[in-house]
Amino acid sequence: MCVRRLPRGLTLVELILFVLIVSIALLGVLLLLNTATARSSNPLVQKQALAVAEALLEEVQLMPFTYCDPDDADVTTAASPAACTAPEALGPEAGESRTSLATPFDNVNDYHNFSMAGISDITGTALPGLSAYSATVTITPETLAGTGTSVPSAAALRISVQVNGPANQSITLDGYRTRFGPRAP
Repeated sequence: MCVRRLPRGLTLVELILFVLIVSIALLGVLLLLNTATARSSNPLVQKQALAVAEALLEEVQLMPFTYCDPDDADVTTAASPAACTAPEALGPEAGESRTSLATPFDNVNDYHNFSMAGISDITGTALPGLSAYSATVTITPETLAGTGTSVPSAAALRISVQVNGPANQSITLDGYRTRFGPRAP
């Protein structure tokens, strides 16, 4: 009796199909890794933009919010803008800038339409690694209504800080400043 032996090994067609299937699977894995690597820097950029926005928002909120310019002699006695020699308006007064030692921003309103390309500290020193970021601040009067109370727009400001980073990353933070001590510079 003769026993027929089955052929062992692979045919050329089977080998080509195996290589093709493994190549397609490997290509999918490499594309997935490439996408994950390309997006892995985004959290860092977003966290840096958030940190810049939070710092700038806090800087603005810590400024006085008075009827008069803090340099005005009537700042501690004025009960309305009409009682000021120099009433505070949106935007900085002539010659004021965020980084000036002689005439720095001295009121929340001074930051209206403030912008900087490349992030710097309050002294104007550029912060390393943040040259690709930009920030803008917008101040708008806002009426606040709550539970049984209302704050008129003359006594409340909405502060919007927008920071743009590399790769079109953008973050906007809003905060509010109320005139709770109008005569305290």
